[in-house]
Amino acid sequence: MNTTQAEQGLVHALTQQEIDTLEAFYGVFTNRDYSLADQVLAPGWQDIPLAPGQQEGPAGYKALVKEFTQAFPDVRINILEIFGTYERAGVRAEMVFTHSHEFMGIAPTHRQLTIAIHEFHHLKNGRIEKTWHLEDWLTMLLQTGAWPVRSN
Repeated sequence: MNTTQAEQGLVHALTQQEIDTLEAFYGVFTNRDYSLADQVLAPGWQDIPLAPGQQEGPAGYKALVKEFTQAFPDVRINILEIFGTYERAGVRAEMVFTHSHEFMGIAPTHRQLTIAIHEFHHLKNGRIEKTWHLEDWLTMLLQTGAWPVRSN
């Protein structure tokens, strides 16, 4: 009887195509080539959770990144680690930018902020189908001096 690799319990590493896809996904912040989103995201890509007012799918990602990069032109994403198995990936990264415009109701501080990002992706056929993400916005509040809130 011939069993599949999955039935044998074999786990395969991420492919180079999957790693390239993930790097391109984050690279949109730096290279501003918003059309890459259509190449690396599946048409029904799910971003979990959506940002307030964010449209679903690749169009929502492009609009979100475009708005953020226009507000913070020096933003970059530094990928610290990509790990996982075939079609499943975790990414540890950091978003670095100068707080030059109001953001989340916080007046610009002109400080350089570094926000930790932790994301998990499902990939299929070299494209991202789902992304679960968590950004460390509490650190942003601390770096900007917006927290702890002080009463008068």
